[in-house]
Amino acid sequence: MSGTRVLVAGASIAGPALAHWLRRRGAEVTVVERAPELRPGGQAVDARGVTKEVIRRMGLTEAVRAARTETAGAYTVDADGKVLETFRADDDSGDGYISEIEILRGDLSQVLYDDTRDSVEYIFGDRIAGLTQDADGVDVTFEGGDRRRFDLVIGADGLHSALREMVFGPRERFVHHLGHVLAFYSVPNEFGLDRWLIDHQEAGRSAGLRPIRDAARAMAVFSFPAADLDIDHRDVAAQKRLLRERMAGLGWWTPRILAHLDDTPDFYLDQVAQVVMDRWSSGRVGLLGDAAFSSSPLSGQGTGLALVGAYLLAGELAAADWDPAAGFAGYEARMRSFVVANQEIGRLHARSRDIPGPDTEPALDFTEVWFTELIERAINGVELPDYTDVPDSGAPAVPPVTSSAPR
Repeated sequence: MSGTRVLVAGASIAGPALAHWLRRRGAEVTVVERAPELRPGGQAVDARGVTKEVIRRMGLTEAVRAARTETAGAYTVDADGKVLETFRADDDSGDGYISEIEILRGDLSQVLYDDTRDSVEYIFGDRIAGLTQDADGVDVTFEGGDRRRFDLVIGADGLHSALREMVFGPRERFVHHLGHVLAFYSVPNEFGLDRWLIDHQEAGRSAGLRPIRDAARAMAVFSFPAADLDIDHRDVAAQKRLLRERMAGLGWWTPRILAHLDDTPDFYLDQVAQVVMDRWSSGRVGLLGDAAFSSSPLSGQGTGLALVGAYLLAGELAAADWDPAAGFAGYEARMRSFVVANQEIGRLHARSRDIPGPDTEPALDFTEVWFTELIERAINGVELPDYTDVPDSGAPAVPPVTSSAPR
C-alpha cells in the first residue's frame, strides 16, 4: 500500500469513480462534498464504447445495469404528437442516440458511493475553504474548521468548480457557453409515458419527457437558445421564471409539463457549456471530469469522460509512484485527444440547434465519413492500459468512515 493521502472534492460521479481506483491502487482517499448528502435524480447519463469496459473493470456492470432507466428508444414528435423520427436503444450496438446503458446521474452516483463508502472517507456538508501547497504536500483548510495535510488534491466538483477557480483562476477563463440552456426536473407520469423518450423541437427550443425507473414519474427536459445569458446557478426561483418565459407558446404537452414546475423536488437549470484548459494540473492539484474538460450535455459523453478519466488518472499516478508531475502528465497525454473529440461533438450538436440567421454557417452533413470517424474517436478513441505493474487491491480493505461537518 502506498499510503499516499489524496483529497477529492466532489461526490457526484467523477469523484467517487476516482476514489474507487485510487483506493485500489493503494491510496488513502478522502472525498469532501459541500452538499449534506448525495443529490438524487438529475439528467440521464450514458455509458458508451470504452466507458463500458471501464465499468467492467470496476466490477460494477451488474450494479449499473440494475439501475438503468431501461429506455427502449426515442420519438421526435410534432406539436400534435405525430411521430417524425424513431431511434432505438439497440441502434449502433447500443452506442447510438439512445444508449443501451442510460442511468440517472443520481442513481449512478449512488452506485459509485455504495461501492466505495466502506474504504473511503466521505465528508458531507463541508468544502475546501483554502489550500497552500509546497514541494511535499498540500495543506487544506475546510470551511468547517478542520486543517489537514494531503499529498494530492483533485477537483471533481463540476462545471462550476470552486477548486478550479481557487487554484487556476476565474471561471470566465475556462468556461465557454455554447448558446443554449438545459433544464430538467421530475414530474408525475400523467402522460402515459412507457419506456420511450418523447421530444418536441420547434425553432431552436425543445420540450421532452423521458422514462425513469419509477414508472409513476417521468423526467422533463427543456432546452432553449440563450447566447448571452448570465445565470446564477444558485437562484432557483429566477431560473424557474426564466424557463416559463422562454417556453411560452411552445406547443405539444409543454404547458402541462410546466404546470408541475413549482412542486418538483429536483429542478435543475444551467447553461450548456464546455471547460477548455491548457493544463488540468498545477503542482499537486489536479482536475477531473467537468471541472477539467466538460464537453456539455449535448455531447452525451460527460459521464464517459469522467469514468475513463478517473481510471487513467489513478493509473498514471500509481504508475509514476505518485509523483504528481509525471502522473498528471501521463493522464493528460492519454486523455487529451479523447476530450477534444467529445468537445467537438458537443459543439456540433449545439450548432445544429441554432436558429438559422443571415450569418449562420451552412448546415453540416452528418452522413459523411468525417462525422462517422469523429463519433468513433469520441466513443472509443482512447487506450486503456492494464496497469499490470501497479498495485490493485480489487476490494475494500478498511472499515467504513463517514462523517458530517459541524452544523
